[in-house]
Amino acid sequence: MSSSTLIDTEEHRALRAAVAALGRRHGRGYDRETLWREAGKLGYLGVNLPEAYGGGGGGIAELSIVLEELGAQGCPLLLLVVSPAICGTVIARFGTEAQKRRWLPGLSDGSLSMAFGITEPDAGSNAHRITTTARRDGDGWTLNGRKIFVSGVDIADATLVVGRTEDSGTGRLKPCLFIVPRDTEGFRRSRIDMELHAVEKQFELVLDDVRLPREALVGDEDAGLRQLFAGLNPERVMTAAFALGMGRYALGRAVEYARTRQVWQQPIGAHQAIAHPLAQAHIELELAGLMTRKAAHLHDAGDDTGAGEAANMAKYAAAEACVRAVDQAVHTLGGNGLTREYGLASLVTAARVARIAPVSREMILNYVSHRSLGLPKSY
Repeated sequence: MSSSTLIDTEEHRALRAAVAALGRRHGRGYDRETLWREAGKLGYLGVNLPEAYGGGGGGIAELSIVLEELGAQGCPLLLLVVSPAICGTVIARFGTEAQKRRWLPGLSDGSLSMAFGITEPDAGSNAHRITTTARRDGDGWTLNGRKIFVSGVDIADATLVVGRTEDSGTGRLKPCLFIVPRDTEGFRRSRIDMELHAVEKQFELVLDDVRLPREALVGDEDAGLRQLFAGLNPERVMTAAFALGMGRYALGRAVEYARTRQVWQQPIGAHQAIAHPLAQAHIELELAGLMTRKAAHLHDAGDDTGAGEAANMAKYAAAEACVRAVDQAVHTLGGNGLTREYGLASLVTAARVARIAPVSREMILNYVSHRSLGLPKSY
């Protein structure tokens, strides 16, 4: 891979600058709906989607820049991970022409949004143990099952649900993707009471004899995991971008404080005990950013296998760098780091999200140990 794929192009630098300017106008106290509408009007929400359907014609490389730069200004739009990145990518690659016309223009301009339901109470994100089933019902489908930790269902127009259908030849269950509109009968949601105070809320879903038309199925019924993973690689890249933005925001606040806060006639940033940990956090964020750009490039180039490895590594590296940057930022500010005024204390909890979701760091280490290093599987 040439170094040019890891260094921002002139177009990418311009995109970063424009999105950062938008983020600065909204700041840490942003209103999600207002920012979402403005970002959609400017073309940022669908920068990765095909131009033929109202998108920008770019890829996950561009969309990850949007999320990172908004996050670096303290106003990340978490639904970017789900609506255009996962759902938009899957529909653009595998959807019917009718599905593309119905959803992609709205996902691009922000007038429509879509949630993603894969995680289950007893299966986590293990697609092989998903119990939500879809059976043929006349000319359509009937879905039954439960999902948990689904972001933004209350504000999304539909949810892309991962279910399992029975293979007519083998009788085995295989994953399939279905578009379930928010107000579909039998599709119920309940909000999960989270300690994390995020703009986008988490929900548990119950699908009780949810009847769907034939055209609710996205892509080929027999494609199975291939279609599912087409959405999971962008999810990991975008989670890395989310973590990078958060880490950069925290580090920026800490550096500003260390540069101006004076004790014993000099700024505290003059002390190596303050300066060196901040420098280390900056280095770790920069390294994670390089892996994130590599993963985005591989995905956009159509290398799903290479992107899978790189996206997992990027998500791992960015999450670890983010947690350390936030921790050091709070520590730099001391008691001020825990006040609402500086807006860092809430990030202590939020930073852990990138370690846990959409896949834990331990599962990434499992993936790398047996897929990258060839070691035996332990599960």
